[in-house]
Amino acid sequence: MAPTSPVSGYSSAAQIRLRSMLRAIRNSNVSVFYQTTDMNYTWVENLPEFWLLPWRTGISESDLMPKDIAARLTTAKNQLLTTGDAQRLEISFPDKKNPRWYEFFIDSDKDESGETIGIVTTAVEISELKHREQVLKILLREVSHRSKNLLAIIQSIAMQTARFSGSVDQFLQKFRGRLYSLSNSQDLVTDSNWHGAAFRELLHSQLEKYIHPKDPRLTITGKDVYLFPGAALHVGLAFHELIVNSASYGALACENGSLTISAELEPDGEGEMDLIIHWKETSPAAENDLSGRPPDILATENHMHDEVSDLKVKSYETSRFGSAVLLRIVPQAVSGTACYRIEDKSVEYYLRIPHRNFDF
Repeated sequence: MAPTSPVSGYSSAAQIRLRSMLRAIRNSNVSVFYQTTDMNYTWVENLPEFWLLPWRTGISESDLMPKDIAARLTTAKNQLLTTGDAQRLEISFPDKKNPRWYEFFIDSDKDESGETIGIVTTAVEISELKHREQVLKILLREVSHRSKNLLAIIQSIAMQTARFSGSVDQFLQKFRGRLYSLSNSQDLVTDSNWHGAAFRELLHSQLEKYIHPKDPRLTITGKDVYLFPGAALHVGLAFHELIVNSASYGALACENGSLTISAELEPDGEGEMDLIIHWKETSPAAENDLSGRPPDILATENHMHDEVSDLKVKSYETSRFGSAVLLRIVPQAVSGTACYRIEDKSVEYYLRIPHRNFDF
């Protein structure tokens, strides 16, 4: 408390009340200053430690505050004395680590006749509020950026789906499925505060409509890595295309089919580890030819490498969006490579994802 107390000069009951109010102020982030009309301080309560000290009665604005801040406060107080209108301003004070923000409320103290006899300044620290505002601005910019990316993905899906759909009904059926897949992946990313999604959780979110996790036809092995947001969205789309085709024509369409999905780490030759996602389904009950397969799969079969291990992607003349997702869109989005192999009774898909897209 300042050496000159605002409590003195009051009756006993008034002093008790005022002392209680001052005690409450000391337990808060509020500071109260009192000045005469000639701008000299007579008392101050709850003065922050980082302000210029020591305190003394009669101290001026420039003695208590840094010069630039003192000039702003003096201007505001002169405005109060001239117009009678209360003033409000926010000021940042330099500190050792981060600036300290205060909101100042400047009002006049008047006697019974209404004449101004002093200036009462209340300073409320709002540093935490300013920090939250800054964090919120950063988050909003990030949300805006990610929303634009998501809308670009949706636009691409819509355009490509429309391009390869024979009717409006066919377009709506395929587009809804792909949009639902994207929304599932987006939910996982959002729930993680935009950190990404775990591989198995992402996979199960895409499989749940088509097969139970404990179905004997399904085997999931390998590392449960954490995919970063962009990789999670695109890998989710790849899984959707593979799952829909499998449920319509492959292992998930017959009782004795089998589907194995693995995620393994493999050295990239430069001291880092890449993620290799391997999808393998077998359909013993399928016909010996691929006539039952959808055109988007057939379009890729003659373009695949004989050796799966090299995992390279060429510029395919693919005619369907599903193939474009698996062989071009997803690999490019993660700066990786992919390989898609179809044989008489089996389908294999490999996706190599560089280390910068995941954590483990």
